[in-house]
Amino acid sequence: MRNKINLNQGWRFSRQDAGLPDTLPLDWEQVDLPHTWNAVDGHDGNGKYSRGTFWYAKEFTTPKQPLAGGRVYVEILAAGQQATVYVNGKEAVSHKGGYSIFRADITGLCHEEGKNLLAVACSNGHLDSVYPQSADFTFYGGLYRGVNLISVPDAHFDLDYYGGPGLMVTSKPCGESGGATFELETWVKNADENFTVMYSILDADGKEAASAVRPAGQAKVTVFVPDAVKWDIGNPYLYTVKAVLQRRNEAYDEVTVQAGVRSFSCSPDQGFFLNGVQTPLRGVSRHQDRLYKGNALTREDHYEDARIIKELGANTIRLAHYQHAQDFYDACDEMGFVVWAEIPFISVMNKDPQAHENCISQMKELIIQNYNHPSICFWGISNEILIGGISEKLVENHKELQALCKELDPTRLTTIAHVSMTPVESPMHGITDVESYNHYFGWYGGRMEDNGPWLDNFHQAHPDICLGLSEYGCEGILTYHGPNPACKDYSEEYQALYHEHMAQVLAQRPWIWSSHVWNMFDFGCAARDEGGVAGRNNKGLVTMDRKTKKDSFYVYQAYWSKEPMLHLCGRRYAQRAGDTTQFRVYSNQPHVALFVNGELAAEKDADKVFVFEAALQDGFNIITAVAGNLKDSITVEKVEKEPEVYVLPEVNERAEGVANWFKLAGGLDLKAPMEFPEGKYNIKNTIEELSASKEAMQIVTQAFKIALNMNVAPGEGMWDMMKGMNLQAMCDLAGSMMPEGFAESLNAKLIKIDIAE
Repeated sequence: MRNKINLNQGWRFSRQDAGLPDTLPLDWEQVDLPHTWNAVDGHDGNGKYSRGTFWYAKEFTTPKQPLAGGRVYVEILAAGQQATVYVNGKEAVSHKGGYSIFRADITGLCHEEGKNLLAVACSNGHLDSVYPQSADFTFYGGLYRGVNLISVPDAHFDLDYYGGPGLMVTSKPCGESGGATFELETWVKNADENFTVMYSILDADGKEAASAVRPAGQAKVTVFVPDAVKWDIGNPYLYTVKAVLQRRNEAYDEVTVQAGVRSFSCSPDQGFFLNGVQTPLRGVSRHQDRLYKGNALTREDHYEDARIIKELGANTIRLAHYQHAQDFYDACDEMGFVVWAEIPFISVMNKDPQAHENCISQMKELIIQNYNHPSICFWGISNEILIGGISEKLVENHKELQALCKELDPTRLTTIAHVSMTPVESPMHGITDVESYNHYFGWYGGRMEDNGPWLDNFHQAHPDICLGLSEYGCEGILTYHGPNPACKDYSEEYQALYHEHMAQVLAQRPWIWSSHVWNMFDFGCAARDEGGVAGRNNKGLVTMDRKTKKDSFYVYQAYWSKEPMLHLCGRRYAQRAGDTTQFRVYSNQPHVALFVNGELAAEKDADKVFVFEAALQDGFNIITAVAGNLKDSITVEKVEKEPEVYVLPEVNERAEGVANWFKLAGGLDLKAPMEFPEGKYNIKNTIEELSASKEAMQIVTQAFKIALNMNVAPGEGMWDMMKGMNLQAMCDLAGSMMPEGFAESLNAKLIKIDIAE
């Protein structure tokens, strides 16, 4: 029988390209898996993180085989971003892609007696042929999900096909009969006519609901389960499907997976349906890293993330921007989330044909390894890919990925996340089954109030397209507070205000098939330096250490959770000035009362968001919100002047920067048509083209800081992702957030500069 041996303990690790060792290098650092070498520098704010080839080594004993001809496999659950595996000095396998399972048959490389040396050269360095090429998150390196040995008899279920389990289950409800069909298929290696495959489907109580037996060479079969219980968000019922490779009276190999029975569809006018019931998908996106652990997470870490998202009341998760751990897909199956799973084809397409082959390989791994998870309903083929520009080849590659998804899995829908600047009329539309946009109106550009009209206008222009909102959000940092929250002040109050608006926009539009907050948790992006917290994207509803739920978390809990809830905002806005101050309360109850120092201040009826004005006494005040049996209380202090730390210095600096920008424009007529003289730079140039001129690049740097509060410089920060953008696109992205005439003044400055030879 199959024997899986965990190899996570007692590795040796070299934080340099030490080369292939001959023996176990005892002078290397000792580590246990999961492990990443970027656990700290991947998000500590220093602006750089280690990217290169580092080495792991471990000894193991060859598993004893009870039968002649048995095989031994090494299984790497993920290696960021590419790896080569050696056994006793000989290469066993090389793999490109940092987020999927891969295996190798190492039987012929193992010693019959004594110790074997397993060595892995792991790299998170840039390769033109491996995605992601460039993105707004840290590319952590390491063996961050663990390593196993798998020992099997010579006849066994296939371990070689793209890291899959060797068993594929396709379940379908049978209409009004209440039953379901389970199409079962396994792939068997080295079995003769004496072998059969015995299938068994067990219900949630472990009782057999159906079974079948097939010859190992023709193992595909469809069985019927009467009175099947459907997998649903509120009742994520799971069946266990077991396949046993049998030779007469002996079981040679066995694989087990979980499966669920459900149907789903999308309509442009009515959104998502699950088991025939209209179910607007409202949830979050999730990255797989944690503070000072990087992406080296345990099973409990993954399950805790899922539990926090469940507490929020979300019913869907977009797993950005790559294949996540099997542990997390398992948690989604068990807790009832509808999942969008995707590959890291993101931001920029590399023209290297090998890069497209890597894209295809990663899509095959994603689908084949995760086919059996009932939580997954959507395969995502790319994210914000037009940041790097559009071409006929880009469109062609997307169509090829779409065809591949349908070939491998005709049961699920495909989707795409468009960057905000993707035109309403674009050849990128209509490729996938459903579509979504990443919009940050109210943060990177425009106003939060632009979101609803934009969605309505697109829906009117394309009534045949199922439209979703795949990303939206803004930064919220626990230090920053104030009575007048505004875009780009990074305050916890503005983040909450923004999400109040967005939750209402989505509640009013059930035809939006899905929405995903960006992001559930703050996450690592070593290149970022924004809002006084470098190295991270701080748009999470929860902090990166999972210790603190921001006020914005409770906006969605009020909208989505079926459990009674009440939250009094502003507990970190603990020192307040002024005769009166505002308190906001989120609750899914209809009536809330506010007490100040034990005295009733006011009570209101409202829907989800309750706003109170209250006077404070000098010194400390106890504020209590009450809704039925629910109570929440905070303490605030009335002060003469609020702490300076509540306001990010950059907020005032940016306002001054805008004023100075126009002073330097020199009295130009900014309403006149823009000119684009030959031999001069202009806003139609890409940032990379402008970087050839020191003077032009200085202007670009100033513009990015003013418009988007981002640092951009060659080889640093977000350079790789943004270098293909032109300044016109940047101005369009900033939109109404910038003063009138900004684009014109930018162009006026650039056309004074000769194009560098």
